[in-house]
Amino acid sequence: MYLTQGLQRALQTHPQKIAVRHVAEDGDRTLSFTELADRAARHAAALRGRGVSPGDRVALLAPNNDALIILLWSCWWLGAVACPLNTRWSLVELRHALADSGARLLVVDPSLAGPAAELADQTTVLSTDAFAVEATACTPMPDSRTGGDALAALLYTGGTTGKSKGVMLSHANFWTASITRAAELPNPPDGVSLLVAPLFHVAGLGRLVGQASVGGTCITMPSFRPDQVMAAVERLGITDTIMVPSMLQAMLDLSGFDARRMQSLTRIAFGAAPMPPDLLDRALQTWPDAEFFQAYGLTETAGAVCINPPANHRGEGRRNGRWRAVGRPGLGAEVRIVDPLGEEVPRGEVGEIQVRGPMVTRGYWNLPETTAHAFVDGWFRTGDGARMDEHGYLFIADRLKDMIISGGENVYSAEVEAVLRSHPQVVDAAVIGLPDLRWGEAVHAVVVARDPALRGDNAHTAALQAELTAWCRRELAGYKCPRGMHFVGTLPMSAAGKVLKTVLRDSLRA
Repeated sequence: MYLTQGLQRALQTHPQKIAVRHVAEDGDRTLSFTELADRAARHAAALRGRGVSPGDRVALLAPNNDALIILLWSCWWLGAVACPLNTRWSLVELRHALADSGARLLVVDPSLAGPAAELADQTTVLSTDAFAVEATACTPMPDSRTGGDALAALLYTGGTTGKSKGVMLSHANFWTASITRAAELPNPPDGVSLLVAPLFHVAGLGRLVGQASVGGTCITMPSFRPDQVMAAVERLGITDTIMVPSMLQAMLDLSGFDARRMQSLTRIAFGAAPMPPDLLDRALQTWPDAEFFQAYGLTETAGAVCINPPANHRGEGRRNGRWRAVGRPGLGAEVRIVDPLGEEVPRGEVGEIQVRGPMVTRGYWNLPETTAHAFVDGWFRTGDGARMDEHGYLFIADRLKDMIISGGENVYSAEVEAVLRSHPQVVDAAVIGLPDLRWGEAVHAVVVARDPALRGDNAHTAALQAELTAWCRRELAGYKCPRGMHFVGTLPMSAAGKVLKTVLRDSLRA
């Protein structure tokens, strides 16, 4: 099981078929499978010439485009570990990931060259354009066919201690996650998939792997813009995509939206955030012939471990409430629901989701204690709460790690709280998610100020709120920063000294 196998197979079966089409304002750029393999082989040789060896980490900072896809394949061709970084991160967050991963190189899209220039003191920083020129002069190297348990990627996810953790994902992890999905929903090789989920997220990267494994075409765009998505679907006959609910909302609310222009879409996957029932109804009416399905998975599982199939989103499945499930365990995945003592709970009762299978990560980079805590007898502890019905369907109940999902992005409250508490005018802070029509959930902070005069919302707290917002924006990506803020005298605490976030949520939702 090596990730370049799909690319090698496509070279035999349809070498001139379009592998990647990048849609940009200055026109499309296309790569056939022959051209993609050649670029990957030359870029791999250029990486090797830069001192990158199999197992070394290569950091990548770019929006979804053809250059990023070439670099991902070149890492796997060489046997290096791709480390795609979140393009929305602050400089502080980027520095942490580079230091933690020990990346030999950072290859950056020209659109992000400004922020990346400040990282040159940590590692060698190269432009994707300059590196492409360098690679053109290299002789293509043979495919190393690295696979199995060798690391393919380090994907950084939010940390409950305030720092992102590098999730170690192997070739076998990605391969089996792709097969798990395909077993539930066969992936047609003639499909044209729009990659709008960022490739630094497991949903986007996993979809790239799955599409390549069957020799399908991928369409990339640098950002999600509803008008451009509609135009691309109509012009290119795009057949499938993954969207978080906020993206679907933006599409359907687009001024001038015309459903007739998007009827080539025959499959729409969604996940990462709860789907409002009225939004699902609108989507089902807009695409009456399309398959809608939901998936549940984590970065640590290299993609989906549960699939809720299209049949459950229409007809009887819609009426009996099964559409609210995230599906049943897929091929090769074991899922159980346990109580705090690790005992499996009866069907219908809420407990923690634990997962076991060949798609599950081996752990977190440079964090042996955190890794050990995340596993029990081979089962990965997700920290998510759910119940399972008598038919094996999984229904998410709560996020036990207090993770907030805003616009499809995971926001860990502890990380934001740590930044707020580092401000000299803050004594304590709690961060929660509040329902939001646009984003699904909005990040909201409840703050205890050091000055007693500022404890309680009043005219004087406006200046402090603006100051704290600016403080967060210097340290965190924009989507992690609080969109709202309340000031209180004390935070509600349990007898064990823990903040009662349920009390905060209830009071602010009232």
